[in-house]
Amino acid sequence: MLRRCVARLFAAGVCAVAVGGGAAPAAAQTGVDLQLVLAVDVSGSVSHDRFELQKRGYAAAFRSPRVLLAIGSGKTQSIAVTMVQWTGPTLQIQVVPWTLIDSEGAMHALADAIDKTPRMLFGGGTSISGAIDHAMTLFPQARMKGARRVIDVSGDGSNNRGRPVTEARDDAVRAGATINGLPILALEPGLEQYYWNSVVGGPGAFVIAAQSYQTFADAVLKKLIIEISGRDPPPARRAHARR
Repeated sequence: MLRRCVARLFAAGVCAVAVGGGAAPAAAQTGVDLQLVLAVDVSGSVSHDRFELQKRGYAAAFRSPRVLLAIGSGKTQSIAVTMVQWTGPTLQIQVVPWTLIDSEGAMHALADAIDKTPRMLFGGGTSISGAIDHAMTLFPQARMKGARRVIDVSGDGSNNRGRPVTEARDDAVRAGATINGLPILALEPGLEQYYWNSVVGGPGAFVIAAQSYQTFADAVLKKLIIEISGRDPPPARRAHARR
């Protein structure tokens, strides 16, 4: 059971018990602690190598015992996750379907699915607003109902296509979602502040920046632990809730 596995992680740092279950869609109306949309930038500035670094970072995070601990800390000890690739205003694709993560086996199966996912979009501009709008259409499609709904936006540029990102952010927040940001500062050093001002919003929203694509994996692990556990991020990483 996940609770026993988590207890052993606290005691020994390693979960030696194999927890059964693969990454499979949940039954209708399954309650989970979190519905999480991972929105991954595949715009023109993202080379093949940069895309691979993002993908490997997410996959590695979902193999981490620390993420398993975060999942096990919730009331239902389960979350639902989907992954989207995005670029232009109408260019988004759901590359990993909604997946119930309620065990170590399911979490590792999600990591494997992310690892095997090819890049599906190329170019088209950088429309963070389009990514947010598309993510909002995915929540009702899940057969899992989350106590919290979070959109996790990662990217290396500011919004330059589609409607203003602040409009998309505010609409999503009014509909009950939280948007967290993982800006990659390789091309735009001021992108972290841009995410604070224009992208993130909702209760407890926060930003964790990656200084480069090479440090992306570390940043995404920290970010996932905070948003899955639902604990408050450090004050410097917390945005004022926008309602």
